[in-house]
Amino acid sequence: MDKFIKGMDVSTLPEETALGAKYYDEGKEGDALEILKKYGANSLRIRLWNDPYSEDGKPYGAGTSDFTKLVALASAGKKLGYSYLLDLHYSDFWADPGKQFPPKEWAYADANALEKYVYDYTKDVLLKLKRLDLLPEMVQVGNEITNGLMWPHGKWDNVDNIARFISAGIRAVREISPDSRVMLHLDCGGNNARCREWFDAYVQRGEDFDVIGLSYYPFWHGTIDDLTNNMNDLSQRYQKDVIVAEVSMGFTMEDYADREKLSPEQRKGMATKPHLAEAVEYPMTPEGQSAFMQKVMERITQVPEGRGKGFYYWEPAWIPMPGCGWANEESLNYIQDPGPGGNEWANQALFDYDGNALPALKVIRDFQK
Repeated sequence: MDKFIKGMDVSTLPEETALGAKYYDEGKEGDALEILKKYGANSLRIRLWNDPYSEDGKPYGAGTSDFTKLVALASAGKKLGYSYLLDLHYSDFWADPGKQFPPKEWAYADANALEKYVYDYTKDVLLKLKRLDLLPEMVQVGNEITNGLMWPHGKWDNVDNIARFISAGIRAVREISPDSRVMLHLDCGGNNARCREWFDAYVQRGEDFDVIGLSYYPFWHGTIDDLTNNMNDLSQRYQKDVIVAEVSMGFTMEDYADREKLSPEQRKGMATKPHLAEAVEYPMTPEGQSAFMQKVMERITQVPEGRGKGFYYWEPAWIPMPGCGWANEESLNYIQDPGPGGNEWANQALFDYDGNALPALKVIRDFQK
């Protein structure tokens, strides 16, 4: 993995384009993946949910990231020369530190069964991708697993089960796709103490892996110095490469809920969270977004021994489109969340609300390791 990864998580892109989203570069309409490639992007991150549909077959939204969409995105990316990171959530919908729902099909399984399900499922996905000549360059075994995965059996208070489940996935990757690098991904990119606690516990119990993945959102995860100190320490402490697996920064404080044609009730929580912006070192402007990405890329390349391998910008193409929010009625019922489920991310994208490429893309293109 010598090439510095300038990655993009575009998992909602198929839904965006199906709903009519348009993307432009210098006023000219184009394919989003082609525009991102022009600006130096070289890898895609694609999430996979097990069964993102309700019992009566209605899609969960937020990209409804099933195997068919994975194949379509990976195939489109391959034609353009992208590598890709397969992001296995082991859930039917979002998995993150606040929720790790096991897939519906596994909901009543005990820990022994879950371990087998993870292995079998991971193996099956990779075998199908292998038959399509679409094996990923990297596989993420679980998503933001700081507090575990597949609750309640894999909650943080049962580290042994966490290690069992992750190790089952790793064994399947090693067996079917030995050339794929394995990433373990935590959310807390600026919290070194928590990361050390997690990896100390895991490495005593689990299968070996290749890459530490970190999420870093400046409004949640501390300063860029916090991220820097964490990357430097983890890479040396565990002798692993480090990738910022999720990163983004706002380019505006302008509200965009009206563009999604939402009711006043649906708009609640849809603003750009000005209280969070106060914690960010850079202004939420196109210039601030550009300066932020420049600094993040510099810090990644400065990780000792060349172990900083790159980043994946999270959902750069998730612009405001009616019908493409983070959840819908079916998925909110699944995760037992009152909602609303609109797009809370559009002011973090690398395209403005009208789909125009933002200046931060030029910074990404021009950055040299």
